[in-house]
Amino acid sequence: ETKNLIRPFRFNFIVTAQYKYPATKCMQSKTLKFTEKHEWVRVEGGIGTVGISNFAQEALGDVVYCGLPEVGTKLQPMEEFGALESVKAASELYSPLTGEVTEINTELTDSPGLVNSSCYERGWLIKMTIENPGELEALMDEAAYEKFVKSLE
Repeated sequence: ETKNLIRPFRFNFIVTAQYKYPATKCMQSKTLKFTEKHEWVRVEGGIGTVGISNFAQEALGDVVYCGLPEVGTKLQPMEEFGALESVKAASELYSPLTGEVTEINTELTDSPGLVNSSCYERGWLIKMTIENPGELEALMDEAAYEKFVKSLE
């Protein structure tokens, strides 16, 4: 089945068009932390929920496929754990922290567009344990991420 194949080309999130909206537009929580690869993590009760930022989903375009890891996969910071494929590009996903995947968003199998329409809520990708909470300090808060995104323009 061809829909499950990741195309071999890569997409770089540095875009030439002026970015019109805040990178964290529609964000409900100030507790998100961001990576330079545009993933976010929200920690609740020792579990991190991971997704991609509004900036990333807009740059990628309409997501048509989400390749996610199996539950139980152990991850290191910035280790590739999956990929998103859109109508125009494919992009790898990177773990923000050390931990183990405890849940994947199975809703994305039938509705990958949730990554676009609800990137901070229903469009989350994985949930993972947080083995080293100190790693959160190396990630950007909302203000730092906004500044980082502006530096890419």
